[in-house]
Amino acid sequence: MKKSFILAYIGQVKFILSGLFIFIFITGCSNEFLDRKPKGQLTFDTFFETQDHAIWATNAVYQNFRSWQMCAFPWIGITDIISDDSDKGSSPNDALYVLELDDFTFNSTNTAFQQAWEGHYQTIFRANLAIINIPGIDMNEALKNRLVGECKFLRAYCYFRLVQWFGDLPLITRPLNSDEYYTQTRTPVAQIYDFIEQDLLDAIDALPEKSDYPSADLGRATKGAARGILAKLYMVKHDFAKGAEYCEAIIQSGEYSLLPRYADNFLRVGEQGAESIFEIGAVAVNAPVAGPGATPYNMIQGVRGVPNLGWGFNRPSDNLVSSYEAGDPRRQATVIYEGEVLPDGSTIVQHNSEVLNARYNQKAWVPPHPGLQDNGPGNIRILRYADILLLAAEANNEIGNTSKALDYINMVRARARGTNNFILPNLTITDKDALREKIYSDRRSELAMEEHRWFDLARWGRIADVMGPLMPGFVAPKNILLPIPQSEIDLSGGAIQQNPGY
Repeated sequence: MKKSFILAYIGQVKFILSGLFIFIFITGCSNEFLDRKPKGQLTFDTFFETQDHAIWATNAVYQNFRSWQMCAFPWIGITDIISDDSDKGSSPNDALYVLELDDFTFNSTNTAFQQAWEGHYQTIFRANLAIINIPGIDMNEALKNRLVGECKFLRAYCYFRLVQWFGDLPLITRPLNSDEYYTQTRTPVAQIYDFIEQDLLDAIDALPEKSDYPSADLGRATKGAARGILAKLYMVKHDFAKGAEYCEAIIQSGEYSLLPRYADNFLRVGEQGAESIFEIGAVAVNAPVAGPGATPYNMIQGVRGVPNLGWGFNRPSDNLVSSYEAGDPRRQATVIYEGEVLPDGSTIVQHNSEVLNARYNQKAWVPPHPGLQDNGPGNIRILRYADILLLAAEANNEIGNTSKALDYINMVRARARGTNNFILPNLTITDKDALREKIYSDRRSELAMEEHRWFDLARWGRIADVMGPLMPGFVAPKNILLPIPQSEIDLSGGAIQQNPGY
């Protein structure tokens, strides 16, 4: 019988105690904090006793973000492919459960929902173990507080994803006893929001700024990352004043800036750069099959065929391509077309009869590498400074601060146009509704194919308005929330209730 996400907790304890997770994930080409191998054999009786144990347990939470459940089809499928930004791609009969996401023919047994649910709760379980046990370790107090803050940030981020997809959730804040496995029920959204908010406030208090970390620890959670996700939470709640406040704290920190060239954000040169607030990192591993350092995020979106060996999923849609302003360089930096010369000088195959359309996601492209399958490079960008500037523009427009809203959106547009003053002119709109539409449009152009679109449509209340006319299979209000995996409902004996319509 398939394990419930609750029972997955047992496996997570064993996994952590094995000590094997520490060195299978390395962040970036120069980051070392996850490349620290534990020594000797660990058991439950000897774990959570030393400072190293605290570090390893925290690293294990980060590591899970590179798992298949957290960054492959389950992540891309219910953020990009389910939205108007992209289509399934690949060959017609490959991964049909992903096609169900694309055309809204899915039900509660779809594999993507089960895997996303399991992956995020497994990460939450790891965070809970660390948060509960690290405070009892005799170690450097400042480091102890920081590690707990990192885990609270990561736990909050997992819940923030889940609540936007599924609504009410089981709220699990500590390791569970065996008699609690099947007694979990769904906690209302408002309480989930409150929990996320408190975790993020705690993280802000405990975490350093990005510039305070040594180079070997770049990629760890920071004050800026926690403030950014908290700002997004307030925007979801339509608390625009607080959203503006936390965006402003990031802007005024001086920790971040826009890279001069937009496209560099998605190349190796931009990894953990000045614009990066939070990203999940990796490094290529030369291996004949899938294994350590696996990066399925890039592999499944890569250009299909030799020499790229990608799978060709998550294709930029016609709707997205036609949405850009004339001459906007961000379209070229987002979409790979047949015949295009790529940054490494290679040219993609002119025609591939296996593919459904002639486009690929430029932002997920990485150069061909010696390892096959998913042993490749390529960080996953979670939060960029441009995202915060656009959130700040949106929040300030909603509270009537038009001048500041224009300043922030025009910063993003100016970077995008570069030296070409004939495109993307500065906006001078003063009408609140009209400016809102331009901010929404620029968010799409700036952040397309970075897994933001579904969440943006949800918080704007526009999923039905946008997806209904595009997808005959879309049903409102049913599809505004995604279905709770049926296996979780079955294993709970009905204690977990399904979302309406499924």
